[in-house]
Amino acid sequence: MKAVMIETGGGPDVMQYVERPTPTPGPGEVLVKVAAAGVNFMDMGVRQGHFWTELPYPKVIGVEGAGRVVAVGEGVHNLAPDQRVAWAYAPGSYAEMVTVPAAALVPVPDGVDDETAASIMMAGLTASHFATEFYPVRPGDIALVHAAAGGVGLLLTQIIKLRGGRVIGRVSSDSKTGIARAAGADHVIVDKTSQFAAEAIQLSGGEGVDVVFDGSGPATFQGSLDALKVAGTLCWYGPVLGGPGLLDIMSLPKSVKIGYAVYAHHVRTPERLQARAAQLFQWILDGRLQPNIGGRYPLKDAARAHADMESRATTGKLLLVPDHD
Repeated sequence: MKAVMIETGGGPDVMQYVERPTPTPGPGEVLVKVAAAGVNFMDMGVRQGHFWTELPYPKVIGVEGAGRVVAVGEGVHNLAPDQRVAWAYAPGSYAEMVTVPAAALVPVPDGVDDETAASIMMAGLTASHFATEFYPVRPGDIALVHAAAGGVGLLLTQIIKLRGGRVIGRVSSDSKTGIARAAGADHVIVDKTSQFAAEAIQLSGGEGVDVVFDGSGPATFQGSLDALKVAGTLCWYGPVLGGPGLLDIMSLPKSVKIGYAVYAHHVRTPERLQARAAQLFQWILDGRLQPNIGGRYPLKDAARAHADMESRATTGKLLLVPDHD
């Protein structure tokens, strides 16, 4: 089978499209034929050498996808060959075949195609965690969503809206405003220099926003704090871009709440994973959630997908599609 492998950390050029042995599922595992694999910022962190440091080189990157069951290992009774499944975390997903723990797989319902399923898992579960559990959005809440035209931002905007909230989306260029508005953003701020706080406060009616969802790294941290209302909440995420550094708690705005949201806590048991994924799929089937696939690349062009995402020119979710011919 073909897979995308790295032998050292570095830029997109370290990614190699190579022939690898087809894996065999062990006890509790499932072999899946990959129909589409999602591209995530986490994958870039692995490629750069920041994550998976405990795993030796060479290693196949990628963690998300959808496809069909080929074979099941010993002890797997809830899945069968040819069944359609999706997953949010299975190392080695940039490949034509991948073994996945059975507990990490969710069934894909009829009416949801493979590419949609692959696009919704990481970003969808992340957005669901942020808006339903970390900060349960209430009707009338005003949220500032950074990178509102990205994979997480577009889904997060839609979930906030279906829960009755209002969204101020921040994007990096005029070309991204339309897609953010199409997802439901009530207002869109175009900003490249992290000078967004005053405009967010003005758009919120002068008091500041109830919650900020910030995955844009240290450059936006102070502005996100400044945009909050009294007792507002900053939901920080996106470890690939780094943290804000050491904080002097006495220098922070008074009566604000700051938290680091991790999607894995949303699906910390197989039962929670099944329930959360089923909710995402149901929202899609009901027409209340519409994933946006911003780019499809052949698996062999994974390096180009990474380069495009790092350029910040892309919108929506990027997918890698294996050629099984």
